[in-house]
Amino acid sequence: MTQIKGHAKSQRVKEIERLMQMRKKRSNFQMQMKISIWDWTVGFAKFLKSFLDVLLSLILLVLLSPILIITSILIYLNDPGPIFYVANRVGLNGAYFGFIKFRSMYVNADKMKDKLMQMNESEDGVIFKIRNDPRVTPIGKFIRRYSIDELPQLINVLKGDMSLVGPRPPLPLEVMQYTLEERKRLHVKPGITCLWQIKGRSDIPFRQQVQLDMEYIRSQGIKNDLVILLKTIPAVISGKGAY
Repeated sequence: MTQIKGHAKSQRVKEIERLMQMRKKRSNFQMQMKISIWDWTVGFAKFLKSFLDVLLSLILLVLLSPILIITSILIYLNDPGPIFYVANRVGLNGAYFGFIKFRSMYVNADKMKDKLMQMNESEDGVIFKIRNDPRVTPIGKFIRRYSIDELPQLINVLKGDMSLVGPRPPLPLEVMQYTLEERKRLHVKPGITCLWQIKGRSDIPFRQQVQLDMEYIRSQGIKNDLVILLKTIPAVISGKGAY
């Protein structure tokens, strides 16, 4: 009788253990499914963003080609020299890339910068900005005001260095002054336009720019990108904060 009870008890224990193992396997399977779905969702979102970047950049380059050609001619006539200005900028995960802009300054502008450092109007001192920069050419002032100088960055988007929307790519010297929190800006691909570009551009202090970039990173998505792109149009037309 005792043996029968012991055997029954052993069977119950084994059945409980079997049920627990089944539940554990089911739980692990559900967890793996959730992780797989999340990975697929994130991967698809990145693919869609990259696809739209390339598609819209190609369309914009074709539509804006007359403006690009006329601007190139005017830059050369105003101050003979290179049409484009290519500088090292820091992109995704700290990788360097050649950042392309229409040249808006005189050819010897880089040599003049050290003499103008005391005129820096940036409140934080991390970036260099002055309203009436003597290095800027007459045509340069116009293309800066309406962000025409930024249009060649569509090529950066096609190359995969940049996105249409994202934090603006910093200079290496600026990154050297970043705090650990500010380095989070490098966790996403830089963009042509961003939140602080539509809220005041250079009128916004550097630290506030960082805060807005972090806000974008936390809430980024295709819908938000489209909203920022649409709001960029009136921001460019107004010319507010562009210098």
